[in-house]
Amino acid sequence: MASPPTRRPRFAAPLADLIGTCLNAAFARQGFAAVEIVTHWEDIVGAELARRSEPMRLTWPRREDPDSVGTLTIRVEGAYAIEVQHLAPVVIERVNRYFGWRCVGRIALRQGPVAKLRPAPAAPVEPAPETVSEVERGLGRFEDGRLKSSLARLGALIRTGTAER
Repeated sequence: MASPPTRRPRFAAPLADLIGTCLNAAFARQGFAAVEIVTHWEDIVGAELARRSEPMRLTWPRREDPDSVGTLTIRVEGAYAIEVQHLAPVVIERVNRYFGWRCVGRIALRQGPVAKLRPAPAAPVEPAPETVSEVERGLGRFEDGRLKSSLARLGALIRTGTAER
């Protein structure tokens, strides 16, 4: 007698897992075999360099030489290009170390505007305790004390104008 098939529980999958194949195909057309060089550019080269540069493409030589290495094309803000040119050996070493093999041997620079990185969101500002207690007194009676204190905190943030929009 055959047992009924067992059902696996379904859990929500991260969006990055679902669109990874789509992104891989799009980046492969630009010459990026690995998406990580674009998505982790700041981790690879550091925050200062990532603010003024971005990878454009990674090209490989046409020959079938196993020792051949690729050329990484980087877009750099105009005035910062000379700095990146001097840091090219460091960038090559960091990219190769990140991937664990010698994939980049040369860097080509292109001057142009670089997309600005979004700043990290500011840490939330806690309202003054006296403002929270003042709002809490005006709320009335609640069965759940934690809900009342949370609403009082929200009311204090709105009152002081520091609530996120």
